[in-house]
Amino acid sequence: MARLFISAAHKSSGKTTLSIGLCAAWQYQGLQVQAFKKGPDYIDPLWLSTASQRPCHNLDFNTSSPHEILHCVQHYGQTADLSLIEANKGLYDGLSLDGSDSNAALAKLLQAPVILVLDTRGMTRGIVPILLGYLAFDPEVHIAGVIFNRVGGSRHAAKLRQAVEHFTDIPVLGSVQETANLQIEERHLGLMPSNERLDAQQQIAHIRDLVAEQVDLTQLFTLAQQAPSLPTVMQPMNTKLSSHPNKLRIGICQDAAFGFYYPGDLEALQQAGAELVPINTLQDTQLPNLDGLFIGGGFPETQMQQLAANRSLRTAIYTAIEAGLPTYAECGGLMYLARSLQWRGQSAEMVGIIPGDAVMYPKPQGRGYVHLQETAAMPWPRSSTDLQVQAHEFHYSRLENLSEKGHYAYKVQRGQGIDGEHDGWIYKNLLASYTHLRHTPRYPWAQRFMEFVRKHSQQRKQAA
Repeated sequence: MARLFISAAHKSSGKTTLSIGLCAAWQYQGLQVQAFKKGPDYIDPLWLSTASQRPCHNLDFNTSSPHEILHCVQHYGQTADLSLIEANKGLYDGLSLDGSDSNAALAKLLQAPVILVLDTRGMTRGIVPILLGYLAFDPEVHIAGVIFNRVGGSRHAAKLRQAVEHFTDIPVLGSVQETANLQIEERHLGLMPSNERLDAQQQIAHIRDLVAEQVDLTQLFTLAQQAPSLPTVMQPMNTKLSSHPNKLRIGICQDAAFGFYYPGDLEALQQAGAELVPINTLQDTQLPNLDGLFIGGGFPETQMQQLAANRSLRTAIYTAIEAGLPTYAECGGLMYLARSLQWRGQSAEMVGIIPGDAVMYPKPQGRGYVHLQETAAMPWPRSSTDLQVQAHEFHYSRLENLSEKGHYAYKVQRGQGIDGEHDGWIYKNLLASYTHLRHTPRYPWAQRFMEFVRKHSQQRKQAA
């Protein structure tokens, strides 16, 4: 299975833009490209999915075992001509001092040739000791090539190439010049998501053409094909979900305000019996007939006036949850269900089923991996005796002015959650949390949520 690992010396080196361009260029040539992204990330995978025209999947040591990561890459990569894995931060960066959760550890696990994308602004010969250091730090990491990024011009590119070829044996696979056409607008959580950009396809086409002109796609593909065969890894037993003949209709809010969903989680919901029913919170005025509702994360603050203007849908969601509709909301979804949303001196009414206000701040209020302990109030059926939750959060808002004392599904052991001690607001059949869950064998949340929905669906039928 052909594969490459796109990494860098540090974050903001341009590896995401290069990865988008490579996926789009190979896809344009008729190749099937399967993209993966290391770590808990929604925005980069949205762009990579659009560029490759295949769902991008996340690889995360915090939520998945090495066995599960290997299976994920084999399962989704087996139908592609090559797999592209994009790193987060720098090649040797990670939380653990021993590097066991670093990008380098992932590259070694996947036995993937590493392509270093280096931001070369203000550098010529000085790039050599950086490369030599990266080569020597861990000889088990196969650094197969380098791509110069943000190059100042042809003269700058020639000096960089001459230095690298004289002092090292690392192949130079491209020199991408600095240009505004390679920039994707950023905001407080990183890149602007592609689901908000009406011109996302056009921008990807620009990036594709520039990358194809300045990077040796043929040599890169040859390096990908030289990746050694991986040992066959069987599917983890407790990820095999039995099929349900009776489907349950689960509404899923997908639009410019809400787009943070892991493809694997959506698959798990479907395997557990969900028929996913798209809902546009900006345009739809009523809820369809549903058995459950899922509101993921996103940027409701950027759409808050339009969300507020859609009073009809806000009322419909309030009424449905008040009537007992099983609902799960994450981060942006929690903000939408609050009484109001406040950002940049403006305030807008939201659904109001949570008696508090979501207030945005200039700096993150919760960021990084979280460790949670389930409480006795957790409404979903328990799948095991292990009630530890490893997940992540990234939010600039806080839930303030809570007018009622609530019940919570989680006790926060690491992270911020709603108040630094708790997360997972419970009201009737609603669970709303700042935490972003990931469906894994360790914590099969999608299956548990569907069991919860199925139980209430059966109770409603019996009552009728």
